[in-house]
Order: sequence, then structure tokens, then C-alpha cells
Amino acid sequence: MFELETRFPKLAEWETGEMLPTLKQLEKFARATHVPIGYLFMPAPPEEPLPIPDFRTLAGRTVTRPSPNLLDMIYVCQERQSWYREFMQIHRLSGPAFVGSVTTDSPVEDVARAMSEVLDFDLDARRDCPTWTEALRRFIAQADQAGILVMVSGVVQNNNRRHLDPEEFRGFALTDEMAPLVFINGADTKAAQMFTLAHELAHIWLGASALSDATASTMPNNRVELWCNQVAAELLAPLKVVRTELRHGEPLDQALPRLARRFKVSTLVILRRLLDAGWLDRAVFSAAYAGEVKRLADMAKGSGGNFYLTTAARVSRRFARSLVESTLEGQTLYRDAFRMLGISKTETFHELGRHLNFPI
Repeated sequence: MFELETRFPKLAEWETGEMLPTLKQLEKFARATHVPIGYLFMPAPPEEPLPIPDFRTLAGRTVTRPSPNLLDMIYVCQERQSWYREFMQIHRLSGPAFVGSVTTDSPVEDVARAMSEVLDFDLDARRDCPTWTEALRRFIAQADQAGILVMVSGVVQNNNRRHLDPEEFRGFALTDEMAPLVFINGADTKAAQMFTLAHELAHIWLGASALSDATASTMPNNRVELWCNQVAAELLAPLKVVRTELRHGEPLDQALPRLARRFKVSTLVILRRLLDAGWLDRAVFSAAYAGEVKRLADMAKGSGGNFYLTTAARVSRRFARSLVESTLEGQTLYRDAFRMLGISKTETFHELGRHLNFPI
């Protein structure tokens, strides 16, 4: 809102009717807000329902109106998923067998163990990761290897002026037997992304598409979200193992980093498991969690990194490789590939292909 007020100083007067914008101003405003200009002449904003179940909450209340950025990101991902499903069918490939293989009545520990085996993400597999951020990269790569399109981005397509707000949503899952897809809001902290990925993967195993804002701190009233949170926590840090690692009388500021290193997960996940183990009460947990979220948010962010590696992460490496392959073979039009990748130049496309190890 502040950005709009900066770009359109008379916005308050337009809203109250004290002044009327010109047609040119309306056109600029429509472009800035990513809505058709015709919407601005309607007596009330049109209802734009989300195309997937919405499990988000804000202060205990259901969030009702999605932003244009969120809607567009879901539509983009649905298009990518549809394309990849057709790609799989053309090449007569089978989708992963685990999609929709469990229910909310399935024991949390059993599901987490099965997911860990499929993803090769148990504690032994994580031991070689030097940090939990490296473990997150492995987590994403293993999900990709298992047949899940994992897309991580903090903007719509590659448009760095269209930021995704983690306060609005943290991720969503689009289940499909051939092309399961998980989207993670890359504008969120890395620490939060790890739990979001685990949560959305639980949705894939459940076979239930959903938009979520779940965190390691939330105790949702919704049965599906509560179950997915429990599976995510157990997958990342099995409670039985956590209990064996606890040290009587150890200060929290020492236990947190030690256990984060042991399990190669974020300190936010460890805090949640300390609560589950009864090592922290709810009041201490809430205060510690809020403090840790602030500390992580205040940490300096790194640079944007390599454009081509970032693009592959935003659309998933599995999807990018399939799309480049199909386009180079003449099965997909370049213009369609450009649209789904969010790029506009042939040379950019070819350079992306080279980064994905295609001999171009």
C-alpha cells in the first residue's frame, strides 16, 4: 500500500471521491496493481476465488481476498503443472506412487518414516551436510529427484517488482498423480522454508492440494493442516531421537544451536520439537519462537546469485530440464517456453540450457 501511495500521491483523494483520476492515470494504476482496467469501473471489486482449498489464517480468521500476485503465481504454477503432466504422458512416464497414498488417519510416525525413505532425508543422509541450509538444498534436490516439482521464488515469474508476501502465504501444494507440485515462498526466511517444504510435501503424500501459511509455531484447528504440521515436524526431527538428545538443565541458548547442528534443521524446528517433547511450556516457547523469528529476519540477506541457477530454482530443475529438452526437440514452441520460464530472449533460454548441461 505504501508503494502505491508513493507512486500515486492522489490515491487517498481518489478513494474518497474528492478527486477523479484521468484515464491515463487509471491505466497506470491498473498496470501497477496487475488488474484489468475494467475492474476499476465496477461498483465493487469482483470476487476472485482461489482455485485450490485455502487453509490460511490470520489472527485466527480465514483470509478471504487473495492478492493479484498470489493468484497469478498459482495460475502460473498450474500452467507449468499441466504442461509437465502432458510431457510425462507423451513420453509414457509414470508419476510417483506416493501421491495420495495416505490419509489423516495414517500414523504420523509411519508417514514421516516413509517420506524420509523416499526422499533419502533421514538423519544419516543429512550428517554429511555442513549446515542446515545445505540440508535444505539437499531436501529440495531429493524431492525433485523423487518426481516432485519444487518451485521456490519470492517474486512472480522473474519480475522483481512483483514480490510475494510471506505474511499472505508461505507455500502451496498442487497434487497430481503425474506432476505433483510444491511452491515455496522464497521471500520467507530459509529457516521457515524448511518447515514449509516438509508441510507441503505432507500434502502431496495426502493427495490434498492446499494453500498454507503454516509454520512450526502454529497449532491449526483444521485437521488436515494439523496432521501435515505433525508429519513435517516428525520428518525433520523425530521426537524419539530428540528426547534422547536432551540434556537436563542445559540453557536454551545452548540447546538450540547444538540440536540444530545435530538434526541439520533450523532452530525454529528445534523449538517446535522442544515444545512437543515437553521440554518447553507454551509461554516460554512462544516468546523464544518470536525472538528467533526476529533474529533470523534481521540477518543480512545474500546477493541474488546466478540468474540461471535462480531461474532453475524458481521453476524447479526437473521442470526446467524437461521444458528445455522439449523445446530444443521442437515439441514445445519457444514462445510458450519463454512464458512459462518468465524470460524473453532466445540467448537467455540457450544459456539456461547450457547451465542445465544441454550441449547448445
